[in-house]
Amino acid sequence: MATMKSVLTAKDKVDVQDVERPVPGAKDALVRIRACGICGTDTFFLHLGGMPAGADGSMRAIPLGHEPAGEIVEVGAEVTDVAVGDRVVVNPQGVPSGIIGCGGAHGAMSEYLLIEGVETGKNVAVFPGTVPFEVASLNEPMAVARHCVNRSEAQPADTVVVFGAGPIGLGATIWLKLRGVEHVVVADVIPERLETALAVGADAVINSATEDITERLTALHGQAGNALGQPRPGTDIYIDAAGAPAVFQAVVDNAKWHAKLVMVAVQKKSDAIDLGGMLRSELTLIASQGYPTEIFEVTPELVEHHERFARLISHRVPFTDVAHAFELARTPGAAEKVVVTFDAPA
Repeated sequence: MATMKSVLTAKDKVDVQDVERPVPGAKDALVRIRACGICGTDTFFLHLGGMPAGADGSMRAIPLGHEPAGEIVEVGAEVTDVAVGDRVVVNPQGVPSGIIGCGGAHGAMSEYLLIEGVETGKNVAVFPGTVPFEVASLNEPMAVARHCVNRSEAQPADTVVVFGAGPIGLGATIWLKLRGVEHVVVADVIPERLETALAVGADAVINSATEDITERLTALHGQAGNALGQPRPGTDIYIDAAGAPAVFQAVVDNAKWHAKLVMVAVQKKSDAIDLGGMLRSELTLIASQGYPTEIFEVTPELVEHHERFARLISHRVPFTDVAHAFELARTPGAAEKVVVTFDAPA
């Protein structure tokens, strides 16, 4: 029996196991993973110790990893639209055995990944050799960011502020600028992240730990008012890629009449949000979840602008040090985007 190494959840740590290497069926493909990003969802599963297994509150270990890029090393007899040697990114929601790395049978933080019923445009997309594998592995989170921007319906004349300069917030910034939006501001509390925001195209940044949000947005976007005529910054669209209650409340406090808030971050519970403030601005709240159509919509532009997207990666860590990679990802402020790399085949 051929084996491979795969990362599974344990309580607050990863468990690297030798498991059986998958064998593709007639309609499947086997991908050798070359890079896989670490997501906040992965660290959440580590905090839980896996996924709930039953009503008794017990947890089951799950294989991790849903942001892969790799190369096809084996295909089934009936597979016709991909071939051995193709470099691919993966739709983790496009296989029948459950979401890859999020409770399904397979995880991409493994040396090999089985793609059941492989089909380009459904569960894989091919990308060229001009793009490094670690940059290609951003395809999935950049699809999340793209859906957020699509949900915003931002137009070139709109003014936008993105709260949170993590990978999703920075990805949204790039997509907004590629969409032609003239003025995009990024707010965060970590100076290094704000430097990255400027490097990927933000027109201005705000350090919300040291600067007054209202004053800065008013200076950047002019002054408007809410439904009662109270002065508010002229910002049209707010994107919450941070998830902190303080960010949500800051939007409510600053929203002009008919402003929009797109919520893409996982929200931390709070009873302190002033819903009356939303009423006074007729603030439109738009939730953004996943990537219903965007998973491969983003791939050609990721390829075209791969050097720009590469700036989002703060740490490239070899799979031999995968435990350290997850520790970086789990430590607040220690890293922006961690991508685990796998050695090329001998």
